[in-house]
Amino acid sequence: MEKNKTDKKEGMLYLCATPIGNLKDITTRVLETLSQVDLIAAEDTRNSIHLLNHFGIKTPMTSYHEFNKYDKADILIGRMKAGEDIALITDAGTPAISDPGEVLVRRCHEEGVNVTSLPGPAACITALTLSGLSTRRFAFEGFLPHDKKEREQVLEDLKDEYRTVIIYEAPHHLRATLDILFQTLGNRKLCLCRELTKRFETVIPTDLCSAIELYEEEEPKGEYVLVLEGADKEADIKKKQESFLALSIEEHVAHYEAEGLDRKAAMKKAAEDRGVPKREIYDALYRKDR
Repeated sequence: MEKNKTDKKEGMLYLCATPIGNLKDITTRVLETLSQVDLIAAEDTRNSIHLLNHFGIKTPMTSYHEFNKYDKADILIGRMKAGEDIALITDAGTPAISDPGEVLVRRCHEEGVNVTSLPGPAACITALTLSGLSTRRFAFEGFLPHDKKEREQVLEDLKDEYRTVIIYEAPHHLRATLDILFQTLGNRKLCLCRELTKRFETVIPTDLCSAIELYEEEEPKGEYVLVLEGADKEADIKKKQESFLALSIEEHVAHYEAEGLDRKAAMKKAAEDRGVPKREIYDALYRKDR
């Protein structure tokens, strides 16, 4: 980062990833930026001061958190428009991931303030790579909603989620979360990750049923990342096929016609459901008339 106040008209927001545990994971670029910006906006200044002191960074801080994210965003944008550079940091990891920083980034885009991201640690990606589960496609859920109805809707959506799912959880909620995941989704492969990059880092490849049994005896400690196997797509397709095969071909086609499809489209859908050529559906419907 280079600062040149003589020709600079407007400041910039720097999203600075900070360690999720091991302080050695901070990048040189982040350290340089935190030292050179005009202001650091931190989720909790009481936590972040330890990080800054460790690296001898004297840049002033201000709080930016869940409870002031809208009003404070306007203040910070005003300062950047006046020419100040601001770095945004969270308590641990990458800002704006399951974090109020997303509001500030959105407001910057709306107001034409430039934003750049300085990549670094993220608990979700660290846990995913350690899990041994599929990394090709994944869904990040973060913390499940506290509101019961909203949480039930999220869990309902996860029933048909074929991608690997990443969930954050605090130790005092872990048992309840494991129980509700098992009740809603059945038994699935799970990797429990806790205290990532720290001295007592623990990675447990297991399943939901075994994890529930484990924490009947053991007290959950530390912050957890749950990496959960997605739904079995092939099993779901087979189950749906079996349910459709319980219908006659006439009933199956009539089902789609009742939903508003014309006869040709209904026949095509029925053939796809049953895993047969469309000609077989046609013959079954019209052979009596030949």
